[in-house]
Amino acid sequence: MSGDPVASFLPGPPVDRTVWEGWQRWCATRRQFQPAPVLTARQYADRSPRQRRLYDLHRLATHSSLPVQATPMSDLVADTVRACIEDGAFSHKAGTRTGVMVNGGGAQGKTETVCEAVACFEEEWLALHGQVNPDAMPGTRDLVAPVAYVRCPVKATPISTCQRILDFYGEDYKGMRQEDLTRLVKRAIVDHATKALIIDDITRLKLHREADQDVLDLIRDMMSMPVTLILVGVGIPSSGLLRDGRRDPKSGQWIFPPVRDRGRSPNPHAATQHERRFELVELNTFSYDTPEQINAWTEHLLALEGSLRLLNDTSGMLTGGTMPEYLFRRTAGVVGLLEKIIQRGCRLAIADRSELLTIDLLQQVALSATDLPDLDADSGEQPVIPPVKARPRKKPKPRNTVFDDDGPGEAVG
Repeated sequence: MSGDPVASFLPGPPVDRTVWEGWQRWCATRRQFQPAPVLTARQYADRSPRQRRLYDLHRLATHSSLPVQATPMSDLVADTVRACIEDGAFSHKAGTRTGVMVNGGGAQGKTETVCEAVACFEEEWLALHGQVNPDAMPGTRDLVAPVAYVRCPVKATPISTCQRILDFYGEDYKGMRQEDLTRLVKRAIVDHATKALIIDDITRLKLHREADQDVLDLIRDMMSMPVTLILVGVGIPSSGLLRDGRRDPKSGQWIFPPVRDRGRSPNPHAATQHERRFELVELNTFSYDTPEQINAWTEHLLALEGSLRLLNDTSGMLTGGTMPEYLFRRTAGVVGLLEKIIQRGCRLAIADRSELLTIDLLQQVALSATDLPDLDADSGEQPVIPPVKARPRKKPKPRNTVFDDDGPGEAVG
């Protein structure tokens, strides 16, 4: 713990990825956190009380900031997202870009998987262009934003959706009408050289409201621009977002008819648009049925073991004995729930000085919806949390009564 032991683990200002400055800071700092060093119980005991307390706080920060581990399922999603963005960004054609819909349950890491993939694309894209916008007009200094990240508003309207996008760029839209906002969004995407637009929590659109349908029309209309749309949500196939589309049996992509200019939907060029295409990719949970699936789950736990900072040797702490099966039952293979259980368990293990994760200790950890406050329950973003089931008690073995003394027998008359 060299240098300032406190500054090494204190978090900085909150990061808001829905604005350009916050997105840039997240991209630059997302791998900078330094976990607590590994100490033995003897090394810990040799420290002063203040040093031990600082080390405990550093361990708390470490367990609260467990690294996002890649999984076979997240690798598939990341590869699909990167491929679609690169296909669109490096294309010299003016046609419609294929979009991506990333579907999956709550707390499965959809957002982090997509953000990591597009952040890697942005770093490579900026390096290729010397960190500047190659299409900028001489004399202008528009910020370069190859990636824009926004979250779909709850009870969205075309106006609020446009405002969320413009907020990312820091554009001034005060007093603008819907048509003006739409034009400003399109101009901002071009001026800031945006190649990928992520709209998270897209299934907040329920589509039983006319405003939600107008927002979806607005999003599809954006596909006529040189930007790849990435829509992230829970339960997309059953949400109604795809209800007027059809799946191409050859490409596996969802194909949509041209957007019609109806209601309040701002689509001035709808009549000349081509069919819109989205590729739907699923971020699945871990499974525990086949040897391959069990091995993948165990390897994931093994990687997490290396991030634990308990004074006992953590080797096999998550992968030994029946622990992998127990953790799967507690989480149903959802990585977000697994992270929360481990985080809570480590805090208990430090507090009771056992410095060990065991099934008996983890039985004391009960998760609830309040542990995932950033997920909207009404939109289906909250995962189903398996209840904590009491471990069956072992029945005591019957006692051998061969040598029991039954007392004096009855007198024989």
